[in-house]
Amino acid sequence: MNNMLKRFFGDDYDEEDYYEEDETPVTSNSDTKVMSLVGKNKGQTVEKKIMIFEPRVFSDVKQIARRLLAGEATLVNFQRMDDDSAHRVVDFLSGVVFAVDGEIRRVGETIFLCTSSSFTIEGDLSGFGQSKNSFN
Repeated sequence: MNNMLKRFFGDDYDEEDYYEEDETPVTSNSDTKVMSLVGKNKGQTVEKKIMIFEPRVFSDVKQIARRLLAGEATLVNFQRMDDDSAHRVVDFLSGVVFAVDGEIRRVGETIFLCTSSSFTIEGDLSGFGQSKNSFN
């Protein structure tokens, strides 16, 4: 019966011949580096990652947001981005960080640390209250 329906509808291929092509990851213009941290979670050793990004265009923010949504921390260096675009990215990341109950902190003139709720940021860096950049 199954073969008769296949012939009727012109479906001559076998399911065994069907294959799915793996998606090729999209490369971005931003530079990405990974630092691994080992943290403790309820007596178990858990590896935590801090992803380092240097975005160049606003669309690079998607990759950063995905990492935050996955529970990772990101260190974002805006050195290669103009101030207006960097301001938009910081605004967007502030919303993502709020959604994951995390934190965003400036740790350098053009560097921000964004974390999810599984990270705690302790301490404060002085001297970054007054910035030359408009995306403060």
